[in-house]
Parts: sequence; C-alpha cells; structure tokens
Amino acid sequence: MDATIYHNPRCVTSRNALAKLREAGVEPTVIKYLDAGWTREQLTELFDAAGVTPGQAARKREKLYKELNLAEASDEQLLDAMVEHPVLVERPFVVTDAGARLARPVDKIDELLG
Repeated sequence: MDATIYHNPRCVTSRNALAKLREAGVEPTVIKYLDAGWTREQLTELFDAAGVTPGQAARKREKLYKELNLAEASDEQLLDAMVEHPVLVERPFVVTDAGARLARPVDKIDELLG
C-alpha cells in the first residue's frame, strides 16, 4: 500500500500515527510539512480528499492562530494563512489509495487501512 503522512516529528499524535502505519506494515512517505511548506492547491486537494474544511483543518490551539485573529477568518483567508504559516495546519494528515484523513484521533487511520 502506498501511503503518505504529512508529519510533524515534534507532535505526539503525529508520531503515534506514523507508528500505527508502520505497525500495520505500511512504510509511508514522510513529508515534514513544516519544512516543505504547502501550496494552496495542495491544501485544497488534501482537505477535499479528507472531507474537511480549512476551518476544521486549522490548528486552533496554535498561538499564531490567535495572534492572526483567524477565528473569524473565511476559508480563503485561512488557506492564505496556512500557506504562509504551515504550522497552522492540523496534523497529521495521512493519504493512501483508499483516501485521505486527518488522523485525529489516530484511529481514523483504520478507515484507510481496512
């Protein structure tokens, strides 16, 4: 199975998701999105595939989210902020041939491994 995880190694949930994939016998492509960054097109496609909106995929507990007053932002404004500040994207996202999921909780990965 081909899989990709958009990963932040400093995040416990992201590390647990990576471990869960490996325990299932899947060695995913690991993209450290904080280093790689995002394009607007990537985010739009990823969110569409995962069935989430930019608002649902925003990391609301992130200090920068509050500093930029994004609570009332439109989806378009959130996408712009996420491209400029990748840390604003919730993690981890996992993509396989079966689809894409925001792996929060980590058990959401099961929907892709089934």
